[in-house]
Amino acid sequence: MTAPGHAHDHDADHDHQHDHDHQHEHGAPGGLLARLRHLVTPHSHDAAVAMDSELESSRAGMRALLLSFLALMVTALIQLAVVAVSGSVALLVDTIHNFADALTALPIAVAFTLGRRAPTRRYTYGFGRAEDLAGIVVVLFIAASAVVAAVEAVRRLADPRDIDHLWVVAVAGLVGFVGNEAVARYRITVGRRIGSAALVADGLHARTDGFTSLGVVLSAAGVAIGLDWADPVVGLLITVAVLSVLRDAARDVYRRLMDAVDPGLVDTVEQVAREVPGVQDLGDVRLRWIGHTLRAELVIVVEPTLGVVDAHRIAEDVEHRLLHDVARLHAALVHADPAGHVHDLTDHHRER
Repeated sequence: MTAPGHAHDHDADHDHQHDHDHQHEHGAPGGLLARLRHLVTPHSHDAAVAMDSELESSRAGMRALLLSFLALMVTALIQLAVVAVSGSVALLVDTIHNFADALTALPIAVAFTLGRRAPTRRYTYGFGRAEDLAGIVVVLFIAASAVVAAVEAVRRLADPRDIDHLWVVAVAGLVGFVGNEAVARYRITVGRRIGSAALVADGLHARTDGFTSLGVVLSAAGVAIGLDWADPVVGLLITVAVLSVLRDAARDVYRRLMDAVDPGLVDTVEQVAREVPGVQDLGDVRLRWIGHTLRAELVIVVEPTLGVVDAHRIAEDVEHRLLHDVARLHAALVHADPAGHVHDLTDHHRER
């Protein structure tokens, strides 16, 4: 069977046995292309190549965060200047949210940096969970921006004020849309290339914010035709849109923290394992995300007359195929049980 730690222990001889089979893949140049290939068929066991890919991915992610942070800050500062001369609450709400969006890059950048650290005797799974903690901070940023925006919109409803330079307000709304859409496309493209779910999610969040910026244009149009209440009302509508984003982000972060996975991933793992010759049945199958990589633990049932070496070989074959066929799977721990075996020594520990 595959014992704990097997994912590391068999690396050297596994590379030696399979180098001739995968020379066209392992011999390819490193960098983003190699990282993308690894995400699609994550089976490289060469430590140097894996390290180079991880470092290149982190650099690309950090570069995306820095550039998108600068773009959103410039966008928000332009909008803030327009708020100062126009007094538009809808634009103020959008500006606040854009500042919050820019700041969400900071916890994700910290998570990317921590995630590159090697496992230790205390943190034996590494530091990939930092990405999930960063998700909590992002959710708190979104929640804070929603509260501030709602308070300002309600205050302006109670105490209406004239809005000046309506055409400038409309242009600022368009600037917000363009800035957010540019950031969204960049984050999503880089996030998908390096396999970062957090970066992709943050890009989708920016895209949603771009459309809320168009609401500012709508508010300026409403005021221009005499609907003075349009500005604070649109501000409230933008706040509702922010709350919708908050709900989805909080749900996703909660699921990650609770080790939830897409049931389709479990189906894929089970299907791949069952197709391996020598596997008669499956026992427990467990998956969890650690950062933006998956880990699997599963029990396979094999012929009880097999020797230890043969059972181990089947377990290794299962692990190898899973690493090939399950996207973003970083490691798999496979335990082989002989058919009909009763866990008389441990069953009582599993009873609830």
